[in-house]
Amino acid sequence: MTQTRPRTPPTYEQLRTMTGQELGASDWTTVDQSRIDQFAECTGDRQWIHVDPERAKRQSPFRATIAHGYLTLSIIGALALDMGIVPENTQAVFNYGFDKVRFLAPVRAGARIRLRITLLSMEDKGPGQYLMKAANIVEIEGEKKPALTAETLVMLYERRRRRAGA
Repeated sequence: MTQTRPRTPPTYEQLRTMTGQELGASDWTTVDQSRIDQFAECTGDRQWIHVDPERAKRQSPFRATIAHGYLTLSIIGALALDMGIVPENTQAVFNYGFDKVRFLAPVRAGARIRLRITLLSMEDKGPGQYLMKAANIVEIEGEKKPALTAETLVMLYERRRRRAGA
């Protein structure tokens, strides 16, 4: 059975042995209209299906406003960090890209979502550098279909250890 959060973050050595394993699921987070509106303002994507609840109620096939797909995709990083899957001795974490992103179901305003992550690979890219590839599923509470699936690529930089006497 998968626990919701790791008790302690895994080490790099442990992550290398966890390929193919689910790393866990995040807590549920609400995607409310305020969050959708802020994303619309930030990106300039003010399409009515996202920001006009009255029109969406009348004209949308979903009968409510829905989150931008890219908003849902962008939440992955924060949810993954909150899960505690990054080793403690990590100096920095950078998005490296996405593979196989698919938007499968709309996230209606007010819905709760969570992230489920499975480690696909941990590749050494140099001293203290690792490319982590993970399968991500963003679930919508009470829905059969997930909001999206995506493979994330994340570059992890291990904190350098100081030499004795340095």
